[in-house]
Amino acid sequence: MSTAVPTDRRPRWWHRLDQAAGGLTLDLGLYAVSAAFAAVTATTATLVPHRAWGGIAALGYLAAALLSAGQLLVRRSRPRSTLAGLPARWLIIAVAWAGAVLLPLIWQSVQRAAGRTDRAQEEVLVVEDSGRRLLETGTPYLGRDAIAALPPGDQLLGYTPYQPGMALFGLPRAAVDAWWTDARIWFAVGTALALVLALRILRQPTAGARPPGHGAALLRGVQAATVLPVCALTLATGGDDLPVLALCLLALALAATARPGWAGVAVGLAGALKLFAWPVAAVLVIWGLTRRAGLRVAAGALGLPAAALLPTLLVDREALVENVLRFPLGHGLVSSPAQSPFPGQLIATALPAGRAVAAGLLVAAGLAIAVRLARRPPRTAPAAALVCGYGLLAAILLMPTTRFGYLLYPIAFLLWAPALEVSGIRQPASEVRPQGVDLRA
Repeated sequence: MSTAVPTDRRPRWWHRLDQAAGGLTLDLGLYAVSAAFAAVTATTATLVPHRAWGGIAALGYLAAALLSAGQLLVRRSRPRSTLAGLPARWLIIAVAWAGAVLLPLIWQSVQRAAGRTDRAQEEVLVVEDSGRRLLETGTPYLGRDAIAALPPGDQLLGYTPYQPGMALFGLPRAAVDAWWTDARIWFAVGTALALVLALRILRQPTAGARPPGHGAALLRGVQAATVLPVCALTLATGGDDLPVLALCLLALALAATARPGWAGVAVGLAGALKLFAWPVAAVLVIWGLTRRAGLRVAAGALGLPAAALLPTLLVDREALVENVLRFPLGHGLVSSPAQSPFPGQLIATALPAGRAVAAGLLVAAGLAIAVRLARRPPRTAPAAALVCGYGLLAAILLMPTTRFGYLLYPIAFLLWAPALEVSGIRQPASEVRPQGVDLRA
C-alpha cells in the first residue's frame, strides 16, 4: 500500500536558516527587521495612516524582538526549558500581532470615529460606502453616469473594484457610526476566524501523521500571514486583502486534510470577496481533478462567487461591469493609483508600447503556468500552495498596475506550504519522491 512521505520542499539555505537555534534566530531577525521597518515608516511614509501605524507597531515589534532575544538566552543556558520552546514562540506571535496590528487598528478606528479623517486608507471608505449602497439599492456599485456626476476628486472613491461579497464588511458601518463598526475591525475578525480554523484543522489528531518540525512550519506560516509588516500594515490601515488571504490558506488546509468539498467552499468565499482568490480556486479545482473530486471543489469554488454576482447582475449589470472589469483593466473614468515600481509597471511606463509589452509578458507567464498545470498538475496541497505562490508572484511582478502590498499573497502561500505536509489521509505518493525512500513498501 502506497503511503505519502512527508517531504521538506524548502530550499536548503532556507531550511538551515529556519532551523538555527530552533527557529529563534530567525524569529529575532524578523521581529528586529520589522521594528526597523515600522520605525522608518513612522518617519518617512507619505500616507498618514501608515505613519500612525509605524509609530505604534515599532514598539510592538521591539517587544517581540526583546522576548525572542530572551528566549535565545534561555535556550543557551537551559536548552530544554519550556520558555525556549514552541508554545512560548506562539505567545510571542500573539504579542506581536496585538502590538503591530490590533493596537494601531483600534487606535486609528477610535480616532476616526472621533472625527479624524486621515486614519484610514481609501479602500476602507470604499468598502463602507459599498455596504451602505447594498442596503439602499441592492447593489454595492455605482454606475458610470453616477460616478461621472461626482466631483473629480471623489470619482476614484466612487469605484468599488471588489466582488460583491466585500460589501458585507461595510454593513456594520452602514447601520451604526462607531469605532467598532470600522470595516478594518471586521476584516480582522474574519481573518482571525479563518486562521484559527485552519490551525485547528492542521493540528487536530485526525489530520493525519505530521512530520518532524510540522509545528514549527505551521508557526512560520501563521507568522507570515499575521505579523510580517506586509500583512500587519495592510490590516491596520486598509485590510481588505487579509480575509481573502486567510480564506485561501483555510482552503489549502482543508485540501491537505482531504476535504475537497469544504476546500472549494472556503476558496469560493474568498472569490466572492476579491478576484485575487480566483487563480487559487483554479489551482484547487485542478488539484481536485487529480483526486476525482474536481466537481466537489468546483461547486463551492465557482458556485459561491457566481451566487454573489447574480443579484448585482440582475440589479445593475452595467454598474457591475464598470467596477469589476473596466476600472481594473484601465478603462474607467479615472486610473487606479496602484503604481508600485515592479518590472511590469516600469516596462509599461518606460518603453514605447510598454503596456503592450508588459501585457505580453504577463500572458506568456500565464501560459507557462497553464502548461505546467496541464503537464504536472498539483497532486498534494503543498504543491498547490507552491503553484499559487510562484504564479501570483510572477503575476504581481509583471502586472502594469499593481501594489507592493499584494506581495502578502505569494509570501504567505510559499511559507504555508511546509505546514500542509501531512500523511496518512489518502494523499498521493508521487508528487515528490525523496531519494533513498521506497514508496512501494
